[in-house]
Amino acid sequence: MKIQFLGATDTVTGSKYLVRHVKSTLLVDCGLFQGYKPLRLRNWSPLPMDPAGIDAVILTHAHIDHSGYLPLLARQGFKGKVFCTPATADLCRILLPDAGHLQEEEAEYANRHGFSKHAPALPLYTREDALRCLKLLHPVPAGKPWHPAPGLNASLTPSGHMVGSSFVRLDNGSRSLLFSGDIGRPNDLVLKPPSPMDGADYLVVESTYGDRLHKDSDPLLALGQVIQRTAARGGVVVIPAFAVGRAQSLLHCIEVLKTQGVIPRSLPVYLNSPMAAKATQVYLKHKAELRLTSAECEAMAHTAHIVESPEESRLLNAKHGPMVIIAASGMATGGRVVHHLKAFAPDKRNTIVFAGFQPGGTRGALIAGGAPTVRIHGQEVPVRAEVAMLDDLSAHSDAAEIMGWLRGFKSAPRQTFITHGEPAAADAMRQRIERELHWPCKIPCYLETAALA
Repeated sequence: MKIQFLGATDTVTGSKYLVRHVKSTLLVDCGLFQGYKPLRLRNWSPLPMDPAGIDAVILTHAHIDHSGYLPLLARQGFKGKVFCTPATADLCRILLPDAGHLQEEEAEYANRHGFSKHAPALPLYTREDALRCLKLLHPVPAGKPWHPAPGLNASLTPSGHMVGSSFVRLDNGSRSLLFSGDIGRPNDLVLKPPSPMDGADYLVVESTYGDRLHKDSDPLLALGQVIQRTAARGGVVVIPAFAVGRAQSLLHCIEVLKTQGVIPRSLPVYLNSPMAAKATQVYLKHKAELRLTSAECEAMAHTAHIVESPEESRLLNAKHGPMVIIAASGMATGGRVVHHLKAFAPDKRNTIVFAGFQPGGTRGALIAGGAPTVRIHGQEVPVRAEVAMLDDLSAHSDAAEIMGWLRGFKSAPRQTFITHGEPAAADAMRQRIERELHWPCKIPCYLETAALA
């Protein structure tokens, strides 16, 4: 058995792991690179293998940095099954066509306004490409072992990162390999905690927050204070949020704040993401994975006004506060939130709230880092609005929470591969695992291959 690291090395995006066993070839995760341009350019480069020769794909979850390359893989000749949980399949049916549509929309906008270096600018893939690849989805219930490819057994176990997210365990009868995907938090407001695992001979573990601890603070209190002070000055709170996971947590928090009287029930809240609205319905469908009661689920789904059309989205930019706008994408790399940032970032009465990790090279990272201007649609937009970070709403385990999950293993891995982290975070995670657990660790390089002896 061999593993090749096709992504999520020195970065938190582009998760793709190629597993080879005798004549079987399997891809665990199939994500897009995001952030710095050199990373994004990798999306346009051919893979180091023929996609038609891949037997199957297994997804840990539906986020685009783990699933967003599937339309390209299928267009390039992959015809195997894409295994995932039922909830992940439901979410991919929402996320992937939307990703294709956004790329078409951005290419069209760039061509219309002439700010692309390419003539014409082309989308990485289209909505039609995404719709075609959905036929390959093959849902498998969590906890039920199956054979994804000859000679390999697999199972999925809930990881608590989002609805449907899973740890992936592979074995060939003599050795085993465990992929953490993204590890959820033990005390998340919405999701149940990550499942304990017995371990495996080899482990691939994420390190997004490998060098940090989440603040020991109440996310409801922090969010309430941000909204209160912005509303008091008549401002607009703009929250870039992942349509799946983060948007639902924010909706739940805002509903609780209104119920507690921390913010007025009359405060307008807009969810400017039809995709997030659809994803919320998937959360309700799979509410057995949530901590919330049925009543809390329904309240979460109805606390915001859903902005459906692009015209209604544009009209929001002409409105004045106080109000709250939740819009995709979470790293402000595209989507409707970019237009809201363009409209509201220059006004000091407003607040931009980031509710999760911002990878280097993204527009979100620039704003969170204090950049005085940010480039949007070929223009330098001044950032005078308050910028607030709410890391305690993150759906990723921090360093201590990852270590807590690892300490539950019944046996130590022969080798632990640390991925899905910026260089400092990955190395901090390596040092901590080696120091506290005495497990041998390695931080793999892009396209590196390791033999699992």
